[in-house]
Amino acid sequence: MTTLEPDDIYEYTGVLDAALSPSGDRAAFVATEFDPDEDRRRNSVFVVPTDGSRDPYRLTRASDASSPVWGPDGEKLGFLAARETDLAMTVGPNEEDDEEEENGDDGPKPQVWVFDLARGGDARQATDRDEGVRAFDFGPEGERIVFDARDPSDEQAEKLAERRDDGPIEIERLNHKANGVGWLDDVPSHLFVADLDTREATRLDDAYESGGMAALSGLQPAWGPDGRIAFVANYGDDPEDSAAYDVYTIDPDGSNRERVTDGEHFCSGPAWSPSGDRLAFVARHPPMNWYRPAEVYVADDDGFASVSGNIDRTVALAGAPAWTDDDTVLAPIGDEARTRLLRCHADGSPAERVFDAQGDGENLDAFDATPGGVVAGLSTSDAPTDLHAVESLSETRRLTDLNAGMVEAYDLPGHERVTFENGDGEEIEAVAFYPEGFDPTDPELHPTIARIHGGPMSYDTPGFDLTNAVFANAGYVVICVNYRGSTSYGGDFSESLRGSRGDLESDDVISGVEHLVSEGWADPDRLFCTGFSYGGITSAHIAVREEPFAAIAPEHGIYDFYSNFGTDDNHLWHEDEFGLPWENLDTYRDISSLTDVDEVETPMLITAGEEDWRCPPTQAEQLYLSVKKQGVPAKLVVYQSEHHNVGDPERAIHRLETLLDWFETHDPTVEDGEDEEDGTGE
Repeated sequence: MTTLEPDDIYEYTGVLDAALSPSGDRAAFVATEFDPDEDRRRNSVFVVPTDGSRDPYRLTRASDASSPVWGPDGEKLGFLAARETDLAMTVGPNEEDDEEEENGDDGPKPQVWVFDLARGGDARQATDRDEGVRAFDFGPEGERIVFDARDPSDEQAEKLAERRDDGPIEIERLNHKANGVGWLDDVPSHLFVADLDTREATRLDDAYESGGMAALSGLQPAWGPDGRIAFVANYGDDPEDSAAYDVYTIDPDGSNRERVTDGEHFCSGPAWSPSGDRLAFVARHPPMNWYRPAEVYVADDDGFASVSGNIDRTVALAGAPAWTDDDTVLAPIGDEARTRLLRCHADGSPAERVFDAQGDGENLDAFDATPGGVVAGLSTSDAPTDLHAVESLSETRRLTDLNAGMVEAYDLPGHERVTFENGDGEEIEAVAFYPEGFDPTDPELHPTIARIHGGPMSYDTPGFDLTNAVFANAGYVVICVNYRGSTSYGGDFSESLRGSRGDLESDDVISGVEHLVSEGWADPDRLFCTGFSYGGITSAHIAVREEPFAAIAPEHGIYDFYSNFGTDDNHLWHEDEFGLPWENLDTYRDISSLTDVDEVETPMLITAGEEDWRCPPTQAEQLYLSVKKQGVPAKLVVYQSEHHNVGDPERAIHRLETLLDWFETHDPTVEDGEDEEDGTGE
């Protein structure tokens, strides 16, 4: 077997999304691949028959594609893509060129494209919006679509053009930036209904974007079998200063808008039942308390109610419900360090965990269901995600083998769940990944990395993770602790972190590492720590207390919550949890690792994204300078043009190589280049 190196990410194919046809005979999915020639990720749409009779076939290649949606008869498949304009949509080459120059656009915007799979041929462009399209759905007859798109007035379009031409950014709204979007403006999105034959679109004036998180959530349109369109928005008295999002319905002609929910929930992912008389959606109450489980709700003529609350588990992040019949809804939930399926009943009967064939070591990474069947993307620590047909929620049929070469060529990590007591005597669970040849029943001391998940409302699973695989191939044991605040162990466990930062989660991480030391897995002299986003926040908190690590690497975190307020897109969350900084100065200082930065003695690698509006790069600069001033070995890495991620292949490779180099440099057993062959001193 060959050692998996950071630049082997070019061999990896991931699964981002899955969409099952209405009859269940075919599944579309989005695969993400790394293109070494263009130095970018590329997302492509594939289709595969669910009976396993053929390999998947690629539908898109030339440009990024996402969000596959089947038409109601299963003959049409729509998707979003930023392709070159379809000639049939072009008014004229000169007019098109002038428009691109005027708007300062760098390239085409995402539009809806539709394959007619019954007739064959390439996809046909269905929309032509200057600002692109965010989401769409087919009408019940399959001849029209509803889509979500920005719609600037002439005056707004002129200001946008000036801004893109390096003009001033002028903002009067409360929410002025969003990660991955950039500086915001006052141009709302609307829903439009378009005829696929004529491609004429009509704006629904009463279905428009509004709310403090609108730039990230979108309108999420869903067109029901009875003709009504569902979407989400906030039309409250002060929507900019609120995280409440309601489900609404509206007629396709733009009339008769009705609110389904009560203004007290954060709602997302509306999905109509097959007959169209019920709506399922995900909602959280209170809307800004992300520690509380998001639940599956069902609405009908009698109101709406949770149908998953008896389980005390959250719907997985970005998860949405899907109907298998008029009475039954499936949804992915976080359940004790894995994502699995929950079956909910529209009549309010207790929800049930299903799909035992998934196993304890497999994680659900993608999912869709229709009355025709169920498909799921499944992975394990040593097998990247592949799409499976799920028969009767009890048996699986693998439909893809996307990483056969990687599985055959490289030693991918094993894993084991470990439990231990934290400093308060509570039981905490972690998932530990280990390299080839490691025997958990007869362990030998290994260098160990504590890798801390973000969120904190998230959780680590035994599923495949490329970073864990690279670390394990470099000879490290990797421990991923589901610390207090993690969301797959019930609301009380998650909410125990609410209102605090630093003490509980860092104690859990350190306790987990000390447990591996006591079990003979981890070499006490060769312990390292890193984490991204909230994992970066926790890594820095660990560094300011007595801790066992030889080197530490906070990535893309927040270290001074007081100075951070108003510079990111999370002010609603922070205000909800900690109050306003000028009213609660002591709280903001207490939750900031920078307050105790004089306690840092551990060599520290600090990374940031240049355009990260979730955890701004100024936070990394403050931590770096404060540590460096004290003579502590430190290094700052800022990834230019990156948001709250490190996405492009060369940067992703650099990140992994830099982390490994930092840990090797500060490994006390590696001296003057000794043992450089494997980078771990083994």
